[in-house]
Amino acid sequence: MKVLVTGAAGFIGFHVCHRLAASQKCEVLGVDNLNAYASLELKRARLVELEKQDGFRFVQADFADAPAFAGLQENFRPDYIVHLGAQTGVRYSLENPAAYVHSNLVGFASVLEAARRRPPKHLVFASSSSVYGADARVPFREDDDAGRPLSFYAATKKADEAMAYSYAHTHGLNLTGLRFFTVYGPWGRPDMTPLLFARAIRDGTPLRLFNYGRYQRDFTYVDDIVDGVLKVLLHPFVGAAGEPTTPPWRIFNVGHQQPVEMRRFVQILESLLGRPANVELLPPLPTEMPATCADLTRIHAAVGYEPKVTLEDGLRRFVDWFQRHDRPA
Repeated sequence: MKVLVTGAAGFIGFHVCHRLAASQKCEVLGVDNLNAYASLELKRARLVELEKQDGFRFVQADFADAPAFAGLQENFRPDYIVHLGAQTGVRYSLENPAAYVHSNLVGFASVLEAARRRPPKHLVFASSSSVYGADARVPFREDDDAGRPLSFYAATKKADEAMAYSYAHTHGLNLTGLRFFTVYGPWGRPDMTPLLFARAIRDGTPLRLFNYGRYQRDFTYVDDIVDGVLKVLLHPFVGAAGEPTTPPWRIFNVGHQQPVEMRRFVQILESLLGRPANVELLPPLPTEMPATCADLTRIHAAVGYEPKVTLEDGLRRFVDWFQRHDRPA
């Protein structure tokens, strides 16, 4: 089985590639442009780990470069594509929206067009829980209205879902989007909450809690996310006999379904690190939703997905990695 994974040096992409290559049943081609956002050093360290696997190969390329990516797709001829490459970060989209247009819109169009020319059995792509936006009601369900995203990042991810639907409808591509909910774990991004908070507690620097620590997030351990990605990847959409023709397109939540207040998240980290946090309580941000929580009914019915790792256990694993790999500056 041949799988092409974009964003291979990123957080989720690294874990997906590692699981696939370690299975010894897959030939994995990882693609990443290795931009400087979210620590180039960390991306290279992830690749060092991946290159220990015999089934993994890496190509540095920008999937938004349509001719280059089409050439990779044609030469490798993957059975499956996992598109995880993107410009991430809700708050950074306020500063540099052009980066999101390039990667999330132009880049995804490039991936879709390459797949149209040589269709894989299934293309799974990353969306985000942030698409639910201003109209969200907890728990978030895939058929809820998601027409008022609160950040430009969320708007580009919602646009990706619409682009995928159009390619499924027009060209018959089998496409599934996954709305990830607050992923954490070893090798995580340095701009995300777990690593930012762990460093602040270790170093004694201020730890900023917006909305006075009352934001609730559906933290999902990265191994559970990978389980969801691979279960979905190997089960493309199949219409039931006798049903009207529908595009082979789906959207699934992938989360934990147990939101926790940020204050509680910090308390668990304090206990695991053995140090108190220097907490700074701040007002809410206009780009942030008060709470996130995934309704998992649809993905459970389709592929049997069930998250297994509790927040306490997941943070324990994360802290173990953090203490071994992250050194003070």
